[in-house]
Amino acid sequence: MLIDSASLWYRAYYGMPDTLLSPKGEPVNAIKGFIDMTARLINTYHPERLALCLDGDWRPSWRIELYPDYKANRLDESGEEEEEPDLLTPQIPALLEFFEALGIEIIGADDYEADDVIATLSKREKGPIRVVTGDRDLFQLVDDKKDVKVVYLAKGISSHDLVDTKWIAQKYSIPGDRYALFAMIRGDASDGLPGIKGIGEKGASEIASNFSTINEVVDAALSDDSKLRDIHRKRVIADLKYAQVVEKLVSCAHEVSLPGVDFKIPKRPNNESGLLRLANDYGLTTNLSRIKSALQWD
Repeated sequence: MLIDSASLWYRAYYGMPDTLLSPKGEPVNAIKGFIDMTARLINTYHPERLALCLDGDWRPSWRIELYPDYKANRLDESGEEEEEPDLLTPQIPALLEFFEALGIEIIGADDYEADDVIATLSKREKGPIRVVTGDRDLFQLVDDKKDVKVVYLAKGISSHDLVDTKWIAQKYSIPGDRYALFAMIRGDASDGLPGIKGIGEKGASEIASNFSTINEVVDAALSDDSKLRDIHRKRVIADLKYAQVVEKLVSCAHEVSLPGVDFKIPKRPNNESGLLRLANDYGLTTNLSRIKSALQWD
């Protein structure tokens, strides 16, 4: 199980009341929510291997070189990254320290997003693999043959979707292994990606049903292929510069240099005394009991 950590801790932060405080009066809603959500996921899917995946950079330099406006919508007026909520930021170090003390692997890479780390591990590690996220971008990793599925948390854990190629096909009316192409054409406003200008979700679905790669789409536009409607051909040609970089921009990197790590869930905590200290300092005794039970340490 590969957890898109930022996706989960934002969901935990906004899903739990900020009136949850440590004995010292510090906010702990994201910490408590993250631990409890992880325990529920473990109880549901019973993984033998587990990792928390982090952004080394939420806006990698190489993606900005391809497209300077990548995630620029998340910058403030001075061009700096919009700050995380004031009550979330100080919780993250303690949250990561807690999982490090548990002995759960935490992994990231400089100049790569968590998506790229997850994609690399999904390719490198043996299946089955469950990717936990609230981000549709990772639908491109779904692989029925290797048994890679996405635990999609948009509706919360209680009513989450387990995304496979059949789910993608039913949701978007495209072949289930073509989500990446569909996303390249449609765009993603949350990442500041416009897609091919003038082609919306319906058009992207139609094109992804007729072609398997963006290069095929570009070639069809340039050769006046009858499988590409004239209006779509004109819009691809009009936005040709974007179409020629969008594959690398939108596709998760699969060749990130990552250490060889044993992701097997440990049979006992890496640092029992550290866990107890964190539980006492942040009021996490009940949460610690829940995740220990999920890990079958009781």
